[in-house]
Amino acid sequence: MDLYIVRHAWAADRDAERWPNDDLRPLMPQGIERFESVVKKIRKRGFEPGIIATSPLVRCRQTADVIARMMNDEVEVVEHDALQPGSNAVELMQWTARQAREFQQVAWVGHAPDVGELTAESVGEEAGQFRFAKGAIAAIRFDGLPELGEGELRWLVTAKVLGC
Repeated sequence: MDLYIVRHAWAADRDAERWPNDDLRPLMPQGIERFESVVKKIRKRGFEPGIIATSPLVRCRQTADVIARMMNDEVEVVEHDALQPGSNAVELMQWTARQAREFQQVAWVGHAPDVGELTAESVGEEAGQFRFAKGAIAAIRFDGLPELGEGELRWLVTAKVLGC
């Protein structure tokens, strides 16, 4: 099965006056457009998650909703507290293993630096870190049910690399 780990798209700058609660900070309109271009390009290459888990923070939920919309809204988006800042890799992988019985592709949408750490843990580099630009996506393949440390990083792509 394939696991896609996604960093949320381009959000508005932190601003305590506009968003006293940073959890509510949204994506910028141009960030949504740019991320749509990313999804469109990688969908042509087989990116079609059947279910998406997302941090409940607005910018991640909006990013997950872009993916779902680009998949013709046939993808369920589930808010998962384990993807909030300070992610819980064990809980996420357990959830993903349950989903893998039904879906061949699963996506997580979260925050940096967590997405880089989750990617490292998924491929067995617990002390490692992958740098994720905004809107970046990593593809990790598992033979059978997913387990921490048992994945193979297939690719990590950014909007810039795709020309978006």
